[in-house]
Amino acid sequence: VGSQASTLLRNEELEEIKKETGLSHSQITHLCSWFELTINPVGNWIINAFFPEGEDQVNFRGFLQTLAHFRTIEDNEKSKDVNGPEPLNSRSNKLRFAFRLYDLDKDNKISRDELLKVLCMMVRVHISDEQLGSIADRTIQEADQRGDSAIYLSQTLLRLF
Repeated sequence: VGSQASTLLRNEELEEIKKETGLSHSQITHLCSWFELTINPVGNWIINAFFPEGEDQVNFRGFLQTLAHFRTIEDNEKSKDVNGPEPLNSRSNKLRFAFRLYDLDKDNKISRDELLKVLCMMVRVHISDEQLGSIADRTIQEADQRGDSAIYLSQTLLRLF
């Protein structure tokens, strides 16, 4: 795997990825072999999470940056570069990432229909349509602070911080 990764990544790029994601050299080389996405029921939904706005293909660096959101939050404040960007695995960046997974039309809000579509993709075979609708309704009702049957990222962030 190490030799394969070295042909895909320049040392300079590897070091930049390590700095951006907090992943180790061995983790990056191991993940390099997993870079191919497989077909699954939520494939398009997952793939959309890997596409930065305006880009139409996934690259290895973007793949690792997305995976970095799932790293545990170790003490980011101590290791954070004061002049640098917020770590990808910070609490607020994790929330922004999760929000983007549900905001299917990328209008910066999650509607009941979007929430229902994601729930259907994730659990349809195990839960009835009526139960899914009820879950979506309760979730929107609990999180909707504007009274327009939607969830907004700014409201969600403000409630958490």
